[in-house]
Amino acid sequence: MKINKNDTAVLITDPQNDFLSEEGVTWGLVGDSVRENKTVENIESLIKTAKENGIPVFISPHYYYPTDHSWKFGGTVENMMHEIKMFDRSGALNLEGFSGSGADWLERYKPLIEDGITVVVSPHKVYGPENNDLSLQLRKRNISKVILGGMSANLCVEAHMRELLEQGFEVAVVKDATAGARHPELGDGYNAAVINFGYIANAVLSTDEAVDAMANGS
Repeated sequence: MKINKNDTAVLITDPQNDFLSEEGVTWGLVGDSVRENKTVENIESLIKTAKENGIPVFISPHYYYPTDHSWKFGGTVENMMHEIKMFDRSGALNLEGFSGSGADWLERYKPLIEDGITVVVSPHKVYGPENNDLSLQLRKRNISKVILGGMSANLCVEAHMRELLEQGFEVAVVKDATAGARHPELGDGYNAAVINFGYIANAVLSTDEAVDAMANGS
C-alpha cells in the first residue's frame, strides 16, 4: 500500500470524550487499553502529521439523538450504549449542552478538527459507515486509500475497515491509534480486533510507521 497525499486520507472514528476522556462513560472498560497503547497521543500524531503533509483528514463521529432511543431492538453493546447515554446529543439540529459532553471531541483535538479543513462526515449509528456519507466524501475527493484509527478497535474501527474494503478502498489500520474494552464476560475487544486487522486489512501499522509513511510518501 503506497501512501501519498494525492489519493490517501486519514480517517479517525469516534475521537470523543465518552471513549477517550477519563470522565467518559466507557473509561472503566477502555481506559487501561487507551493508556497502554497511548491511543490519545497517537491519534493526535496521525492527525497532525497528515495536516503537515497535505493529507486530508476525515472524522466519522457517533451521535445519538433523543429519537434514536425509541429503537425497538439492538445488539449487546448497542443496547449498552443507549443505556449509559453514550454519545447523546439533544438533537440533530441542536447543540445545547454539546460542548464538553461525552459526544464532544476530546479537548486537545478541537483545534485540529475544527479548523475548517477537516471533513466531519454525518454520524454513524451502530458501528460501520454504511449509513453515513463517508464513502461519498472520500470518492468525491478521489481518495482510494485510508489510514484508519480511532475508537473502538473491535467495534467502529473494525466495522469501518470491513465496509471500506468492501467498497473497494485500500485500508491500513494503525494498531496503536485505537483501543478496546476489557469486559469480564465478553473478553478483550482490542486483542480480538488486532487478530482481525492482520487477517483483513491491506496493512497493519504502528503510529510511528504511519507517521513515517505520510512524511516520506511511501
